[in-house]
Amino acid sequence: MTEAGRHRRWLFSVLAIAALSVAGGAARAQTTDSGDLSFELVDPKVLRVCADPRNLPFSNEKHEGFENKLAEFFAEKLQKKLDYVFFPQATGFVRMTLGAHRCDVIMGFPQGDDLVQGTNPYYRTSYALIAKAGSGLEDVDTLEDARLKGKHIGIIAGTPPATNMAIAGLMVNAKPYPLMIDTRFDNSAQAMVDDLTAGTIDAGVLWGPMAGFYAKKAAQPLHVTPLVKETTGPKLIYRIGMGVRPADQNWKRQLNRLIQENQAEINKILVDFGVPLLDESDRPLGAETAKK
Repeated sequence: MTEAGRHRRWLFSVLAIAALSVAGGAARAQTTDSGDLSFELVDPKVLRVCADPRNLPFSNEKHEGFENKLAEFFAEKLQKKLDYVFFPQATGFVRMTLGAHRCDVIMGFPQGDDLVQGTNPYYRTSYALIAKAGSGLEDVDTLEDARLKGKHIGIIAGTPPATNMAIAGLMVNAKPYPLMIDTRFDNSAQAMVDDLTAGTIDAGVLWGPMAGFYAKKAAQPLHVTPLVKETTGPKLIYRIGMGVRPADQNWKRQLNRLIQENQAEINKILVDFGVPLLDESDRPLGAETAKK
């Protein structure tokens, strides 16, 4: 599996790191050159979204995640009713949802993952370091920084930055949190942030959208710094678009137009959820700049 594929396992949820599979049922979708979506979509009058029922800050059954809010925004722009097919984003997610022609779009998917056909990306972000305000670690932007030596750092086992931490010699004092959990009862990201505020760990490394979301909810001020300067190990920066079936060309083009025409509104939703956005030069986008 590619690094993007491994990343997707954490972006979607903390249920599993096994590879997803796409069923041949995706071939049921057809396309025409006229822009007609009647052959591509389950119901052309409905924006039917494939989503996880318990995966904040991305999505949940109560429609509280930022991917839920983006879906609501897109449905309004498309003048479609919004509907969901919920399925845990573990092994078989794509096969049982998009591939089975039960829904038409996955709202967040990393560019370069060949499990689906990707739209143009609508945001760019990275894994991030979370630290307490006043800890002296607020401006650390690489795991190679000497200030992290000897620190107790939280890491989700099996995610890409674990490799970078091992190379930097940070795993000796690291505290691992499980990747494979039952999200009905456990939340590794929340547990890490709770440990950070309690002083059990000195810093934590999380996927950026999760870092920003849980930092905003924390009882103490926390600083989120995107890890954009890694020189060893896997790159920790990703472009995120949406996923559609390989044959759905007209649908992909329509979604691409929506992204292009509404990027400022999309950014506002992401920023409101604490997602650390990056420009193409790996510079953080401030809230005001992102919303323009």
